[in-house]
Amino acid sequence: MCGFVGIVLGKSHSGVDLMKATPRMANTLVHRGPDDSGLWYNKDKDVSLGHQRLSIVDRSAAGHQPMVSLSGRYVLVFNGEIYNHLELRKELGNQFVSSSVGSLEVMKGFKTKFSLEWKGYSDTETLLSCIEVWGLEQTLRSCVGMFAFALWDRTSSTLSLVRDRLGEKPLYYGLVGQGKELAFVFGSELKALRAYPNFNNPLSRKALAEYMHFSYVPTPYSIYEGIFKLPAGCVLQLTKKDIFSQNLSPDGKGPVKPYWSLDKAVETGVANPIINEGDALTALEDQLRMSINLQMISEVPLGVFLSGGVDSSIIAALMQVQSTRAIKTFTVGFEEAAFDESPHARAVAKHLGTDHSELYVTSSQAQSVISHLPKMYDEPFADSSQIPTHLVCNAARQKVTVALSGDAGDELFGGYNRYLWGPRIWNQLAWLPFILRQGVGFGIRALPINGWDLFGGLINWFRPGSKGISQLGDKVHKLGSTLTRVNSIEEIYLDLISKWNNPGVLVRNINGFSLDLRTAGFKKSIDQLKNLNPVEQMMYYDSLTYLPDDILCKVDRAAMAVSLETRIPFLDHRVVELSWKLPLSMKIRNYDGKWALRQILHRYVPRELIERPKAGFSIPIGQWLRGPLRDWAEELLNPSQLEQQGYFNSAPIQKVWTQHKSGRYDWTSKLWSVLMFQAWLESIR
Repeated sequence: MCGFVGIVLGKSHSGVDLMKATPRMANTLVHRGPDDSGLWYNKDKDVSLGHQRLSIVDRSAAGHQPMVSLSGRYVLVFNGEIYNHLELRKELGNQFVSSSVGSLEVMKGFKTKFSLEWKGYSDTETLLSCIEVWGLEQTLRSCVGMFAFALWDRTSSTLSLVRDRLGEKPLYYGLVGQGKELAFVFGSELKALRAYPNFNNPLSRKALAEYMHFSYVPTPYSIYEGIFKLPAGCVLQLTKKDIFSQNLSPDGKGPVKPYWSLDKAVETGVANPIINEGDALTALEDQLRMSINLQMISEVPLGVFLSGGVDSSIIAALMQVQSTRAIKTFTVGFEEAAFDESPHARAVAKHLGTDHSELYVTSSQAQSVISHLPKMYDEPFADSSQIPTHLVCNAARQKVTVALSGDAGDELFGGYNRYLWGPRIWNQLAWLPFILRQGVGFGIRALPINGWDLFGGLINWFRPGSKGISQLGDKVHKLGSTLTRVNSIEEIYLDLISKWNNPGVLVRNINGFSLDLRTAGFKKSIDQLKNLNPVEQMMYYDSLTYLPDDILCKVDRAAMAVSLETRIPFLDHRVVELSWKLPLSMKIRNYDGKWALRQILHRYVPRELIERPKAGFSIPIGQWLRGPLRDWAEELLNPSQLEQQGYFNSAPIQKVWTQHKSGRYDWTSKLWSVLMFQAWLESIR
């Protein structure tokens, strides 16, 4: 795993010293690549590339970046892994052997011919040679991996920015500066772009409003105006002369083009379902084994995160059966029993025979991470599971450099509670007039959260064999709040994933802001997905937005902050495409999600070690805000400070904060989003 930056200057660039600006930007990414660094400049000193390397495959100097192709035509900076690069090398070698002259013609102005002479065995060199021989489009179709990269074509003075199919690796770009300092910049994290001399892009209030809605800034936007995230599965290609005249926003009208489409994967899969359950389970297990096998290739110590849930357990199980030694597994435990899944992970690890490590974290240790979050995530980000994610990454980094995870199992195989309960509840209550549904919602919320939790505990006591529902009060109150607002299953989904349902009232100077499924960053409207049922629509939307912008962002930043590479076998695009060939009945059955994964996992791990309520990866932030974090929160939520800063109307925030402190309401997600913005705002001043 690595980090990279780049700059393309405008015609009048006397105001910027590229030789100083590039290393300044690259140095902000040392945590992503502490093993090596490199810089490249074109002859006119108006184009540059910088790289920070975390050496995983071919740790020799032969893997140094920026890397120049054999002919000299291309220069590449690359972040990620091409898992099938050895197969691609073999295919390239066969092509050269079959060539009558043993070489290929290349563009004029560079070597007219070159032979395939490998300097090392890094996947970066493989990628670059594939592009040289096959071109960018065919190479991308052939690659299996996670990546973001920048490619400079010295022949045509063309820049290509590329992001992997599902958005595992980040890539930001945009215009910064003014006048003689105007430049097109790009990089792996926002902090690198912010390090450009005299960076002064204003904060985007539209992005802030969307952040308050979702707790993350959705692609293609960033928190800054004029700076964008490259969407997953896309290429941004610009000639040097066009960079400063093009509409750079990836809104369907600019130069951003997809090379792989989740839409197409969904449509193709649903149109070609695997009906036979035995065939489906065999195909899924075989593909997961293949994906995991490829992702176990490493020259450095490798392990896997293990929570004891379905997703992480199946990754660990299929790793262990393909390993000749005990694999390394890692989990983090908490002193609050309700949030501690370490006993479950320990039981699974013992059964599989892994080399298991546990890190037990106190509340004070977890709270100490909070001050580092704004710089770790670069822009406002408010998924509080970012804290335990960083802690387990830090624990794993003490023993390994690469860790596999079970992320994306929920989105692909129906694991979230909203898939199970949203449609079911709507089907039961849709016949009621809206005013009566509101009454039901207010009635549900009349019983305090702790009352519902007590009720849930009684159910579990009287039905000890049942899976129960963890954190029942929080979930029921969320449902009650939803019922007071929604009029369709689509609105239920949007409400369930939202934090502040009306950020247009909360964020100042954002008149007329509204958000629905047709304007929330989704590529397709509901009408275009009419062949999907409501649950499949939810899974599609989550895979398109929540997965890359929340889950994958969370894991990437938490891991790279400690120079740990993470790999996600479920996001091999062939697994994704296969998942959409499984009918919904093989994902959700008897109000249980991930049916197909469970059937495979039960072949390796006893059912009783796995089947329990879904808890998620969480910590008691809400309780801490009433206790040890209260003074910190009070300071950041000070009404006069909020009004003076000019981003929020303080009244709705104070109302929510007062209700939360009373203990009768749990507004953790709302408050955490405000607090993380406020903390981020302080960090950039």
